[in-house]
Amino acid sequence: MIRRLSFLFLLIHSTLAQKTTGKPSKTWLTLNGAEPAVIARGGYLGIFPDSSQFAFQFAVSTSLSNVIVFCDLQLTKDGQGICLTDLALDNSTNIALAFPKGEKAYNVNGQDVQGWFALDYTSKQLFEDVFLIQNILSRPSLFDGTLPMSAVEDAALLKSSPKFWLNVQYDTFYTQHKLNAAFYVGRALRSIVIYYISSPEIGFLKTISGKINKARTKLIFRFLKEDVIEPTSNQTYGSIIENLSTIKSFASGILVPKEYIWPVNKDLYLEAATSLVADAHNQGLEPSTCSLLITQKFSVDGVLTDFPSTASESIACLAQNKNVTKPTKGKTLVISHNGASGIYAGCTDLAYQQAIEDGADIIDCSVQMSKDGVAFCMDSADLTGDTTALSTFMSRAITIPEIQKDRGIFSFDLTWSEIRTLKPQLISPFPDGGMPRNPANKNKGSFMTLSAFLELAKTKAVTGILINMENAAYLASKKGLGITDSVATALSNATFDKQSIQKVLIQSDDTSVLSKFKNVATYQRILSIKETISDAPKQSVEEIKKYATAITVSRASIITTTDYLTTAFSSVVKKMHNANISVYVSVLRNEFITLPFDFFVDPMVELATYVAQIGVNGVVTDYPATASAYLRSPCSNLNANLPYTILPVETGSLLSLAPPDLQPPAAAPAPALNVDDIVDPPLPVVSNSSSSAPPAAAPTEKPRSSSPGYGTNVALSLAVIMLLSLLSTGYWD
Repeated sequence: MIRRLSFLFLLIHSTLAQKTTGKPSKTWLTLNGAEPAVIARGGYLGIFPDSSQFAFQFAVSTSLSNVIVFCDLQLTKDGQGICLTDLALDNSTNIALAFPKGEKAYNVNGQDVQGWFALDYTSKQLFEDVFLIQNILSRPSLFDGTLPMSAVEDAALLKSSPKFWLNVQYDTFYTQHKLNAAFYVGRALRSIVIYYISSPEIGFLKTISGKINKARTKLIFRFLKEDVIEPTSNQTYGSIIENLSTIKSFASGILVPKEYIWPVNKDLYLEAATSLVADAHNQGLEPSTCSLLITQKFSVDGVLTDFPSTASESIACLAQNKNVTKPTKGKTLVISHNGASGIYAGCTDLAYQQAIEDGADIIDCSVQMSKDGVAFCMDSADLTGDTTALSTFMSRAITIPEIQKDRGIFSFDLTWSEIRTLKPQLISPFPDGGMPRNPANKNKGSFMTLSAFLELAKTKAVTGILINMENAAYLASKKGLGITDSVATALSNATFDKQSIQKVLIQSDDTSVLSKFKNVATYQRILSIKETISDAPKQSVEEIKKYATAITVSRASIITTTDYLTTAFSSVVKKMHNANISVYVSVLRNEFITLPFDFFVDPMVELATYVAQIGVNGVVTDYPATASAYLRSPCSNLNANLPYTILPVETGSLLSLAPPDLQPPAAAPAPALNVDDIVDPPLPVVSNSSSSAPPAAAPTEKPRSSSPGYGTNVALSLAVIMLLSLLSTGYWD
């Protein structure tokens, strides 16, 4: 049944994803000059359970046309072959529930391994009683317990996949238990085409060498960690790699961990690349690796990956476009968020310089005020997050309900001289995610005054600047600081009000602040809407037009999600565009924990969705280099005649594949943008001196105006997979 379903899927899919004839292929630094191969380990293992039919089919539908399907061979008690990466089946199936007393311990190449093993069960038992689960907790568990295991033939007979790769990881182990992997492979070759056979065991490769057609099937020697002993030669893999000429006698290529090519030090930074790729090419060997490695000096011949669409876009869209300029006509603006704040501490000179080098069109400064009236760039008035203020000025920590609920050390309570004694601090927006940002740069860089920021923008001739202001009413009434006056004066002194070459974007969540800059026609005024909204009624849109020509909204106001799965596009962007109001989305980040599963943990797919599908006017990002690379890529133009492109998502498609009883409950909808929450009262007159009353006892101000409390091949492929799941109900029952 699975084989018939596979054929049905691929027959339909062939009408959805026909490859166009693009430009002639480019020359690569691979052994034969062809582009690197994309090898899909277990199918699309990053989204679906390992080696499921969903995983295999999705890998084929979202990758380059020459994608290679990779199957790890496991042998059953009756000598049948199944595809599964882990030798212990309980790591990626629910076999422990199906056979609760089946746990055993085996010695595998000198290591004791405990679990459930394929060799203890017949193929009938495994196919009928055992179902696959996701074995990496950060990946979707949506399909756990719904998909059966795949036979080797099921993976090999995917008609639209041109090549199939079989990896035999444990030949010695199976031989010890009277199962013959070489015999199985020889028999399989009579009915299926296997283009690549790999193994970490030299003995197996030498045995199988006489059973294959070498003109069609290539043998690949797979390396394990350098200190692991290869069972046939009794040498470590680290010593074998030193003598590549001997490998040529039994294999035509090597598959190595990426660290063999590009070592990583103890601090998780890349070291200088080794000469392995060049050395292998000199021996006529094709090196493939578990990560895509392409530089101006070398390129591997293939990459083994859990995310084949990401590898495909790297090859087809990004690898050879580094010097291409971004399009200018109607282009989407790349706006930095505190500079390149994913690389350096935000709002430092280094963060801004990096953002400019990385291709940001607009660099941003969120203006804060010191006690003595110096305007400078910092993400928040509270210095505890972005600086080392806690270690120096703990005694200055107070609570200001008008600004935030937590205690903080605020810029307007320190002089500029005191602030300059602090160090910047690169922090992660995800403190509990175990994902620190660039530790080597944690305290690098210098804070910048607004005037210094403006001078940098003029010197570097960036497309434009964005000036963000918050807390203006509080600063004027309680601290005697006029932030709008300081900004207007600084812009005028730098002559930004007397030119139109560089864009000037004035952003605030306070309409009264925006009104202060109405008199300069060349300034674009942006209303920042921080809270999530689901709709923009006509009356609210018309009210915004009185104060702003653009808005900045969160990602959640444009795409709604439930449990990291997209559910719908909101109408916010469409309604704003109909009123001639530009829309900027904030904040885009590269870290996978910010991305819904529908984006395949790929920031490029997120960009394609916001830019090519939804049509936002700009993206605000911690990583300008990522957005710039996407916009320079030919794949940012969905109308281009390309053999492969980066497709946007169709919301809800991935969620719809799961059985209804396993789908998470829908989240409560966000409120619509209310007209009463847009307009703020006029700014108070700047007081002569700071209030002596404790901030907590001060009268509460009226809250600032923060709003209250499109189809693709990918989507069609998902829809077809859903059809298959319905047709195959009889198989699973």
